[in-house]
Amino acid sequence: MAADIRLNAFAMNCVGHQSPGLWRHPRDRSSDYNRLPYWLDLAKTLERGRFDGLFLADVLGVYDVYGGNPDAALRHAIQVPVNDPMMLVSAMAAVTEHLGFGVTCTLSYEPPYPFARRMSTLDHLTEGRIGWNIVTGYLDSAARGMGKERQTGHDDRYDVADEYMEVVYKLWEGSWEDDAVKRDRASGIFTDPTKVHRVSHHGENYQLDAIHLSEPSPQRTPVLYQAGTSPRGRVFAGRHAECVFMSGPSAKIIAPRVAAIRQAAVEAGRDGRDIVIFSIATVVLGETDAEAEAKFADYRRYIDHEASLTLMSGWTGVDFSTYDLDQQVRHVLNDAGRSAMDNVTRADPDRVWTVREVAEHVGIGGIGPVFVGGPAKVADAIESWIEQTGVDGLNLAFALSPESFADVADMLVPELTRRGRYKQAYQPGTLREKMFGRARLAAPHPAASYRP
Repeated sequence: MAADIRLNAFAMNCVGHQSPGLWRHPRDRSSDYNRLPYWLDLAKTLERGRFDGLFLADVLGVYDVYGGNPDAALRHAIQVPVNDPMMLVSAMAAVTEHLGFGVTCTLSYEPPYPFARRMSTLDHLTEGRIGWNIVTGYLDSAARGMGKERQTGHDDRYDVADEYMEVVYKLWEGSWEDDAVKRDRASGIFTDPTKVHRVSHHGENYQLDAIHLSEPSPQRTPVLYQAGTSPRGRVFAGRHAECVFMSGPSAKIIAPRVAAIRQAAVEAGRDGRDIVIFSIATVVLGETDAEAEAKFADYRRYIDHEASLTLMSGWTGVDFSTYDLDQQVRHVLNDAGRSAMDNVTRADPDRVWTVREVAEHVGIGGIGPVFVGGPAKVADAIESWIEQTGVDGLNLAFALSPESFADVADMLVPELTRRGRYKQAYQPGTLREKMFGRARLAAPHPAASYRP
């Protein structure tokens, strides 16, 4: 029997996220991103649809590559203004029971000692429903905001990240024994000091001599997400990731990336099926195919070329303001995110993209496919996509929020459930237990080696 299809919602604590221009649509509420009711309503909608989780993107810095300044990003709300995603989680957890939360945090600018405490805190407050999307950053503007001239080189960032993971594993897994906390009112002992261990780390990038500040949380290490599909990113994912998120406009691009990630896990001594892989997609649903097509045509009226290309310029480090709309996009190698440029250049040698086509495609949902139709047609498309690519599920971007997610919950989920391709109910336990059937990371994952 075919496995259940997994669904994450893909959003960000900003306006519009990956559908530039669509915040202007009269039914879009994403401009309310800075008000708590927006997020509470969204969390309840996602739990109604039995989504595995809400995957919260984030970026430090502004998209100032287009035109060499941030003006276009500010004009079109291209992921600026943007607020901290971590601040949303406790409130959304309070109005849900099962929904997981994958939070993006850029390790390049986060000292591991306080970061480990924040993640443990969220794991406690969500009762084990927190995950961390591990990113190293891709904007020079973020580096300048942190006092550096420019970001560290692409592959060098992953070398730093490997050491960062060693530090946080030592804190989460090795500092406190499982039975360190006694809560013994009679003896007056809350924590047994002999069961709390000092972490001593002296590496090339990090120095640490301390105990972890938080008692063991339900998962200890949060569920680990990662999104790099470059050669160095794959090595990192194969060693550390439990879930991998990837983007690409066609199955021809995604399928080899899925195979490469699973092979990287094998080369790291793990089972390739231990990694759950999500690819980005957007769905536009109607009660009928014709209704969905009309809705999609309505959405497309709000696509803004400059807004889309501002987003793409930030992802790729290439200033698309210098291109003519009908000019072919050619590959450029730099220290920005590499997968986004590969998606529209060398990843599919049979497809030639013009700048205009990139802008139109990115305008709704980013760089993933858009499935349009009634519930049956979209379910067919998703099943075919999963069969062709080998992914385990989708990270669903929105055209309009919360409309896109409500449509999935109310139209697509019942159809997938009827087909036996979607869970009828949440499993009990933590996010890791729901997704993998186990409470803790197990060997040969490197985190397991740091337990006392």
